[in-house]
Amino acid sequence: MADVLALVEARLRMALGEPDARAAVTFLGTDRIEVLRFTDPSAEGGPVVRYASLGMSAAPMTDPTLALADPVQGPRAELILSVRAGRADTDKLLRPLAVLAASPQVEGVVVAPGASLDTGEPLWPGAPFTSVLVAEPGGLVEDLALDAPMDPVHFLPLLPMTPNEAAWKRVHGAAALEERWLARGTDLRDPARGSVGLD
Repeated sequence: MADVLALVEARLRMALGEPDARAAVTFLGTDRIEVLRFTDPSAEGGPVVRYASLGMSAAPMTDPTLALADPVQGPRAELILSVRAGRADTDKLLRPLAVLAASPQVEGVVVAPGASLDTGEPLWPGAPFTSVLVAEPGGLVEDLALDAPMDPVHFLPLLPMTPNEAAWKRVHGAAALEERWLARGTDLRDPARGSVGLD
């Protein structure tokens, strides 16, 4: 487990640079989840802060319908959420992100692209978002191959959703919501953005 997380952290550092902060959260009955913060001052459109989980990939995610969990094989992932710096108190995101990263251990869910994850509370104080859409991996941080028979680690981007967007996505699907964001030129990194037009 420690070896996997060391490789994961090395991949994050290679892609995002040195973290400028990190915090650890431990939930009852689960392994520790860390959240690393990376600041990219040269991002297009202004500085961006990226929050990445570290610990979710220590064990494979298991289908809750299976009677016995495979300790080696199965999908592995970490979560990454990017926001524009200085526009909101987004460092309070550390705990909600750790909660989402612990959900495979706590709730037995398999986190995959197209899924919605709900925190039940604003992602940070005053945030218009209480849930996120899990996007496709491979863009920001490349998948990390592990020794067989272990599955690779995917780094899954999280896109904050307003309650209206989350409700619309449940009806129309993730692809339709992403198309709507793209068509309207939505800045998904803006921590204070409003809901995209859904009519």
